[in-house]
Amino acid sequence: MMAVKKISISLPEEILDEVARLAERDGLSVSAWLTQAAGHVIRREAGLAAVREWEAEHGEITDDELSAAAAELARADAEMFGDVGRLAG
Repeated sequence: MMAVKKISISLPEEILDEVARLAERDGLSVSAWLTQAAGHVIRREAGLAAVREWEAEHGEITDDELSAAAAELARADAEMFGDVGRLAG
């Protein structure tokens, strides 16, 4: 298990209210929900860094390549989720 460190943070009240509502909806504590949200941002930043690294080596990803990737993702979503994947995207 990952080590956990207790900290104190300040949030605008309206942000905290929404976080608490979403955490309750998801059956999570506020701490767990914020950990999940922070993990999402960390993974997104790592992905963007990987794209920048790839583009530095191979050149900018073209519109055709992006379209091909979007089509492949749509195909995979349809295969895995049927129409549900289409609605999520």
